[in-house]
Amino acid sequence: MKNLLSKLRRMDWILSACMVALVVMGVVFINSAGSVRPTEALRSLWRVHASTALFGLVVYMAFAFLDYRKLLDWGALPVFAVSCVMLVAVLFAGTDRFGGRRWLWFFQPSEIAKLAVILFTAHVFAVAGRTDFRSFLAGLGILCGPAALVLAEPDLGTALVLVPSVIAMLLAARVWLKGLVTLLAVGLLAAGLVLWAVDRAEREPDPDARAKIYRFVPLHEHQIKRLRVFLFPETDRTGAGYNLRQAQIAVGSGGVWGKGLKKGQQKLLGYLPPSVSMNDFIFAVLAEEAGFMGVLLMLALFLGILGPGLRIAVRCPDDRGRLVVIGILTLIFCHLYVNVAMSVGLVPITGLPLPFISAGRTFLIVLMAALGIVQSVAVHHAEPAGDDRDEEQPT
Repeated sequence: MKNLLSKLRRMDWILSACMVALVVMGVVFINSAGSVRPTEALRSLWRVHASTALFGLVVYMAFAFLDYRKLLDWGALPVFAVSCVMLVAVLFAGTDRFGGRRWLWFFQPSEIAKLAVILFTAHVFAVAGRTDFRSFLAGLGILCGPAALVLAEPDLGTALVLVPSVIAMLLAARVWLKGLVTLLAVGLLAAGLVLWAVDRAEREPDPDARAKIYRFVPLHEHQIKRLRVFLFPETDRTGAGYNLRQAQIAVGSGGVWGKGLKKGQQKLLGYLPPSVSMNDFIFAVLAEEAGFMGVLLMLALFLGILGPGLRIAVRCPDDRGRLVVIGILTLIFCHLYVNVAMSVGLVPITGLPLPFISAGRTFLIVLMAALGIVQSVAVHHAEPAGDDRDEEQPT
């Protein structure tokens, strides 16, 4: 009992409270967004989110009390291997939804792969000071294998969000910094060339010349449409750019205090499609109904995760713990930035959900498990490795 109480005292309860508050916010706005859905099953998805969160809370506490060093020693490689096998399996036996094959039975392997990649990267690069070329190639191998499988689904957004998480961890581990900087420069150049090609093709009056340019763009048609909407938002307001336009109207019309819960007109009138209002564009519902102050509250709650998380990483003397926390925090805030930014047109539209708030069972459980591991670093980093006894007990 004394050992249990000691571990509870070492947990960061600000982080826990902010996580729970964000989940509650998700339940509230999924309920609001689902109120216009045509069937009771869709209208009650907020209950699914709430029950998933309760299960996720159990997972969160279980990982918090499990020594993260044991998890990395015994679980990092098996979890990574199993996640890769599931990513292969989903390509052959997965369910087609919304133009992609991303579901294996009732869960998404790509969401599990995000955490698996972070754990395995931390396990491999636990010792700072790795500056050799082989370590750099190993880091690329850990990233590129799952990313390529996710791209084959196809799911470009999920594949891309793995990149900053792994890069941040490799930078923290000082893995051949020159190589990482070069890789980032090449990546930015490639992204710039793709945007330039789409821009050049859309400005080309000759259809044949436009088609020739697009043959060199390594993207699917729906991905090119999203880039086209990003670069020229006024050209297809009733087609590919419809969701973005309605989300921008919803965000802009919320004002300071919002229109009130379940009173968002873009949602009520069906202009913001119900099929996206509970997941990809739930930020638009939140911004319209809770206004600028509601958005500030949401961002403050995320800062309540970032601040304690960074403090845990800085105080952790163990390289593995520090790298795990950095990777998890980077993953969460890449999702946050991309989801909010796409809702207002600052980045191309992707299918990345808003952490803890968007509907999605697999992603929610994975996030809560990930923050449980962050808490495990806070709880166990001061204990001798492999020893679960209370450090304060007399010897």
